[in-house]
Amino acid sequence: MYYLGLDIGSSSIKAALVEIATGKSLGVVQEPKEEMSMFAQKNGWAEQKPNDWWLHICNAITSLKKQYNVSRTQIKGIGISYQMHGLVLVDKKGEPLRKSIIWCDSRAVEIGNKAFAGIGTEKCASHLLNSPANFTASKLKWVKENEPDIYKKIYKFMLPGDYVAYKFSNKINTTISGLSEGIFWDFKNNSVADFLLEYYGIDKSLVPDIVDTFGIQSLVDEKGEQESGIAAGTPIYYRAGDQPNNALSLNVFNPGEVAATGGTSGVVYAVTDNLSGKESTRVNNFAHVNYSSENKRIGKLLNINGAGIQYRWLLNNLDVNSYEEMNNLASEIPVGSDGVCLIPFGNGAERMLNNKEIGTRIVNMNLNNHHKGHMCRAALEGIAFSFVYGIEILKSDGIKPSVIRAGNDNLFRSEIFANTVATLIQQEIEIYNTTGAIGAARAANLHKGDFEAFSKAIMDNDHVMTFMPFKDQKPYLEAYQNWKKELELVLNK
Repeated sequence: MYYLGLDIGSSSIKAALVEIATGKSLGVVQEPKEEMSMFAQKNGWAEQKPNDWWLHICNAITSLKKQYNVSRTQIKGIGISYQMHGLVLVDKKGEPLRKSIIWCDSRAVEIGNKAFAGIGTEKCASHLLNSPANFTASKLKWVKENEPDIYKKIYKFMLPGDYVAYKFSNKINTTISGLSEGIFWDFKNNSVADFLLEYYGIDKSLVPDIVDTFGIQSLVDEKGEQESGIAAGTPIYYRAGDQPNNALSLNVFNPGEVAATGGTSGVVYAVTDNLSGKESTRVNNFAHVNYSSENKRIGKLLNINGAGIQYRWLLNNLDVNSYEEMNNLASEIPVGSDGVCLIPFGNGAERMLNNKEIGTRIVNMNLNNHHKGHMCRAALEGIAFSFVYGIEILKSDGIKPSVIRAGNDNLFRSEIFANTVATLIQQEIEIYNTTGAIGAARAANLHKGDFEAFSKAIMDNDHVMTFMPFKDQKPYLEAYQNWKKELELVLNK
């Protein structure tokens, strides 16, 4: 018997099957094979058709069942992970009224900034733990202002995962974690943020019913079975945004536990029980998957745009053939790259740098003494230093890291990168080979409340290795202070 996990990204849908008894992954498929299309009617806009997600989900399920010879009745539950901050609007028949305004669409930035000032930074920080910024609530306000005819027809707004669950079950609901990522949740009053809805002039009746993150959220109905190939009556047991779900996939639930990813951009997601919004302009705060009024678990999300994209740029533009070759070249250079510093923020504005766009900078390069090995080492160190810089921000906001768990992605496969981070923060880094879809499938089993068995499944199936901090921290600290000095010179210009 199996659980199905779905990970709805903006570039593709991933679907996984895991054995209920062991948590072992049977397999993962991706649909479509190429990237999903994105609509950008104006510069800075990004939209997708919600029914395209559903089409690719149904295709992925068909492919999984065929590839692994699994019947619809062998799938006993569904877990859903989804791209965060998107806005889906449906009418009374449940039909989408427009394309979804997705996470990377920036049209509502100014609306959110005005709300932050208008409501008051202190109230936003203490009640929402965030600025309204460009999140789902601000996108809904944009529709109200700019598409009044569509706004009048709205029956409910949803996040992308809510819509997928609705397509399976014909039931519209959401979670506290989901509402918090849309900045619709008042943490101080533990309720929907009525004051924000009032400020934006949004009718509270548009908010879906709230269900628990773990539990029977809805059941696949006959139409859902006909379209998806999952048997009617199969429960949807779990739903969460991709970053909280990534943390769950790495067994990160408790204060001090930190999840990290080092893909194109980097993410540090730290769990705390501290309702601090002190760094709400640089760090996003959401209700974690195990949040409740008695058990306040907040996920503090810090994003680093200029991470793996920089290392990939070097791969494409240096005379090298692979990341492995780059890592080998870097390993021949001492800690600190003989003074060469690479400031890696060349992928747009950095929220953790107060939305400054400072670009990528190479500093202290001597054309007589330095070569591409120095560039490779300086790049890995620069990205590692940016993670450490971000963790310092999180520490100033009340985070006390006890362990970091990371996916087995390109950056964390580099010993230089992982050892640098581990040594500077003096914490071990555990590496796991898992995905969001596998995590979502396993999370379907958490309706039983057995977090110990969930943790064991991850340790038994996914643990790759652990990086321990080096005892001799001195050369790493000197290199980091040198890098930090160069960064602050740029920031203070």
